[in-house]
Amino acid sequence: MTFSIVAWDQEEREWGVGVASKFLAAGSVVSWARAGVGAIATQAYANVTYGPRGLDLLAAKTADEVVAELTGSDPESTQRQLGVVDRNGQAAAFTGAECFDWAGSKIGDGYTCQGNILTGPEVVENMAAAFESTSGDLTARLLMAMSAGDAVGGDRRGKQSAAMLITREGGGYLGGTDVALDLRVDDHPEPVAELGRVIEVHRLLFPNPRDLDFVDIDDPLAGRMAVALSAAGFETNSPAYDESLRKALFSWMGNENLEMRWSDDPVVDRTVLGLLLGED
Repeated sequence: MTFSIVAWDQEEREWGVGVASKFLAAGSVVSWARAGVGAIATQAYANVTYGPRGLDLLAAKTADEVVAELTGSDPESTQRQLGVVDRNGQAAAFTGAECFDWAGSKIGDGYTCQGNILTGPEVVENMAAAFESTSGDLTARLLMAMSAGDAVGGDRRGKQSAAMLITREGGGYLGGTDVALDLRVDDHPEPVAELGRVIEVHRLLFPNPRDLDFVDIDDPLAGRMAVALSAAGFETNSPAYDESLRKALFSWMGNENLEMRWSDDPVVDRTVLGLLLGED
């Protein structure tokens, strides 16, 4: 009752799962990932223990070995579907013989697409083609794959939820966790499209450090920022970037949930500057 993609980004060392389904909060059941270890989608008549058990196994085993071990010890494996990418980017998938049509998978370099109760094999085929042809980061490629599957029918029963989970070492909030992205649209008439909208908000508030673009704060710019901050209710009487202006900027950014774009240096992120000055 689900279509999903499990994949990694070798350069960024990210592992992720994208899923959509006519099922409430599919991401809470299907998606599992651990930085440096791998990612798993467990679906159909989902055995949710495949997630944590599989990640533990992936610490030392390949994707093929993990699929074989999980399904081999499961008396109801004929009703299960599973997609796995391991720590080295090897992908593997399993579709039990009793999964409802159409059910199957398509494996490529560093990814696997799978689904059951689909409109047809074109769902996973389109997902794979979109993932392979899309440039950009893992988030963009997963979303494009999900959108491509959705566009040709996806889950033949309809639409309800979509989710994306991505892990990267130190990729979480202020580097405190490895969960770089964990977004769920649990009940929506167009869940994949809505997930895309929420991802854009996430990009603003939780940027990858590599995407930050800082500008030096010279005196003319500091003056403009001081006027804008005062107008927003964060008073500073300083026309230069001193401690008063620094504190006002820090407070405003925290108020707007932009703290992951902060720098202790006398610089400001271009996106933050555009929002502050109303130029974005």
